[in-house]
Amino acid sequence: MPSYFAKIVCFAIVIICLGCKEKAKYISSENKNEQLEQSINQVTALPKQVIHPKTNIPNNHKIKLGQLLFFDPILSGDKDVACATCHHPKNGYAEFRDISIGVNGKGFASKRTFNSPNTIPFVKRNAHTIVNTAFNGIDIDSNYNPEDAPMFWDSRVKSLEAQAIEPIKALEEMRGSHFTDTDILQKVITRLRSIPEYQKLFKAAFNEEYPITIENIGKAIATFERTLISNNSNFDRYMRGESTAISLAEKEGFKLFKQVGCINCHNGPMFSDYKMHVLSVPENNKLNFIDDGFEKQFSFRTPTLRNLRFTAPYMHNGTLPTLEKVLEFYEDLSFKKSRNPNVHIQLIDSLAQNLQLSVKEMSPIISFLNSLNDDTFDDSIPKVVPSGLEVGGNIN
Repeated sequence: MPSYFAKIVCFAIVIICLGCKEKAKYISSENKNEQLEQSINQVTALPKQVIHPKTNIPNNHKIKLGQLLFFDPILSGDKDVACATCHHPKNGYAEFRDISIGVNGKGFASKRTFNSPNTIPFVKRNAHTIVNTAFNGIDIDSNYNPEDAPMFWDSRVKSLEAQAIEPIKALEEMRGSHFTDTDILQKVITRLRSIPEYQKLFKAAFNEEYPITIENIGKAIATFERTLISNNSNFDRYMRGESTAISLAEKEGFKLFKQVGCINCHNGPMFSDYKMHVLSVPENNKLNFIDDGFEKQFSFRTPTLRNLRFTAPYMHNGTLPTLEKVLEFYEDLSFKKSRNPNVHIQLIDSLAQNLQLSVKEMSPIISFLNSLNDDTFDDSIPKVVPSGLEVGGNIN
């Protein structure tokens, strides 16, 4: 039989081995956590250059044409709405409204109302800003494919080229009730082909025998939209090495932004993971239906946090009027409170529920978010458009 001393030695060896195994397991787990943190907790400055699709190389003629089309209500069914109606440069190419009034409306931004009589519904979701949409889909390593860039709150369309056509087909946005979603496209082509200036502009931009097509309309507008860049905010300069570009309060807010967990979804150069997340944003009572989002799961794409100064009110339906209200909403989620009776708390994204956010942290975080504002984008407005219609639609 083994001696008592031998038993003690064997027991000690077993304990040491088990300890090494547990330590190795701990280190492995720690490394995984560090890798996860590095993969999701990273933000950088926006790139200084924009990537264009190989199928839509920019030129100055195309940019000019795209801008004119963006401001020309000739693209709408009743010739009263332009892209710029809801995405106006004075509003940071967004709109100071919860949800938009498109067709059969008059007035600008928050003062816009429906004409009477009216049978047109509100646009069901808050208007995204066009600024920096050239970077949609960008990841934490600044990689992105403009031909596969997610668009809209439910990412139902890929690329700015495809996105530009969708509002023309939408009843409440630009089409109106006098055309079907297929008839309106042919009607727009017929109108543009009847205007000599547009004939010249399309020919110069595309150099094709028959250049006025729906595809080329999308390409021209997308090319213009890719010029609407604001990539030199105080935060961008700070990330490029200018240590005094943001204040001590903003630096503290940035630290808290990471610590409480906001960065788990709002990461990368655009402060968006471009993924769908289930929250419980209150329904907008201007709508006569429940908006159940992506694949009827009440999920919506993470929006960018850049230029929030210009994009209030917030969330997919504009029901949260200020950044304070947005942070209070997330604080409620951390206390397992759903703001939408159609969304059970158990369905809400765990990343949102696990935020460690308190009232005292809100002000510094908002200070940090303000460092992401940059109003150096092109806000020029054409004096006239080739159709001779009112620039920007019926907004006066």
